[in-house]
Amino acid sequence: MVEQVKPEELSFEEGVFLVKLARRSVENYLLHGKKIEPPPDTPEKLRRLGAAFVTITTYYGPESRELRGCIGYIFPVKSLVETVIDVAIEAAVNDPRFPPMNPDELDRVTFEVTVLGPLEQLPRNPEERPKAFTIGRHGLFAKKGILQGVLLPEVPVEYLWDEETFLAETCVKAGMPPSCWLDPEVEFYRFSGRDWREKEPRGDIEERDLVQEYKKLLEKYAGIKR
Repeated sequence: MVEQVKPEELSFEEGVFLVKLARRSVENYLLHGKKIEPPPDTPEKLRRLGAAFVTITTYYGPESRELRGCIGYIFPVKSLVETVIDVAIEAAVNDPRFPPMNPDELDRVTFEVTVLGPLEQLPRNPEERPKAFTIGRHGLFAKKGILQGVLLPEVPVEYLWDEETFLAETCVKAGMPPSCWLDPEVEFYRFSGRDWREKEPRGDIEERDLVQEYKKLLEKYAGIKR
């Protein structure tokens, strides 16, 4: 069985490749109505099974972006390269929270790819759960019966959530009460993630250090409070 691509295996250049591929996939779909095939120069590693999300944001400036679409696969159901092609298009035209993108938006949005690692179950004991993951390094997945929800590693960073708030918001995303993480019957999982994005529309691509972003934002917020 082919092993899932883990985020830590990827080089910076492979992350850049995926972000450019996400944009190219959406551009081709919006302009020509067709899904592209994996390019011939796709690195061999990216042809293995992989899980990823593509986030599209309307860009107003380096510190100001607004969500325009975000869809992904938390499980490795396809090769990583095919996953990014698929979910980029889905984020652009099938995110139920937004109307489908149109071509004239392409110069006003940035593309972001988050590659996910395998799920790792958190302790059943609720008291141990807040200490079992790191904000900025891990995303969370909650599940009970048919209810399930996922939040990516960048989400608690952007909202400056602490660990308990991150758990509670994952409950809400799954359609459960915020306190669901205190229920041992609710399954919680963490997953590692790495994140690359365009600095500006069609611009250079950076890898986000979400742990450092979180620390800097906390320091900035603490300074304002004082």
